[in-house]
Amino acid sequence: MAITAQDVNKLRQMTGAGMMDCKKALTEAEGDFDKAVELLRKKGQKVSASRADRETSEGVVFAKTNDAGTEGALIAFTCETDFVAKNDEFIQLGNKIAEAAFAEKPDSIEALNSLSLGDLTVGEKIVELTGKIGEKLEVKAFEILTGEAVVPYIHMNGKLGVLVALKNVNGADVEEAGKDVAMQIAAMNPVAVDKDGVDPAIVEKEIEIGKDQARQEGKPEEIIEKIALGKLNKFYKENTLLSQAFVKDNKQSIAQYLDSVSKGLTVSEFKRVSIG
Repeated sequence: MAITAQDVNKLRQMTGAGMMDCKKALTEAEGDFDKAVELLRKKGQKVSASRADRETSEGVVFAKTNDAGTEGALIAFTCETDFVAKNDEFIQLGNKIAEAAFAEKPDSIEALNSLSLGDLTVGEKIVELTGKIGEKLEVKAFEILTGEAVVPYIHMNGKLGVLVALKNVNGADVEEAGKDVAMQIAAMNPVAVDKDGVDPAIVEKEIEIGKDQARQEGKPEEIIEKIALGKLNKFYKENTLLSQAFVKDNKQSIAQYLDSVSKGLTVSEFKRVSIG
């Protein structure tokens, strides 16, 4: 059957695919729009498979929180080029994926990709857009956080996002303090909230590094352990959030800053997601 320009345009409006792709799909489907849409999706799957080994080092981090400010989600939706990261359809899909993740709170990227976005799953929507854009797209990371007060922060380049959960809020307005702490996390990338949250493997490694350094400096063996523990305490001060010097005022730690905002205010947890 003859495929008209109106038919091609209709399919293009339905799918957002290119004119030539729409014409080829309609011709192959003999004018059946449902079959043509399926063919375009299959094309997307082929594109996705052919680019499976590509690096996705560009993209956007999306943050979603509830109105009460007690729950949040971060999604790193990635692509191959900065040009695509600015694409409206890419951004729209990223927002929809973040909303679905926030609403359903999946426990893995695989579970997230299986969530429904209308008539297709998240994974199918990504494949569909891959076929239209021609680049590998993927959800590279996501995080969910709950707390007394959850404050989001997206760095101005859109490639780094933070959620910080505050506790002992006691009715105080903590939005500005939460943003300050989230910016600290973005800039300084702490390994944990405090020393109790540091991975034991990291602690063991730092102690061994401290011992090796002390031995290389010729320190007596009987004080090696003490020196290593001193170096470990310095590591905690520089690399755990509450002990870090506040970047806006290095005369006080983050713990002291939060306590000055509201007595007892502190951080219960944080999540940090970056691209590239």
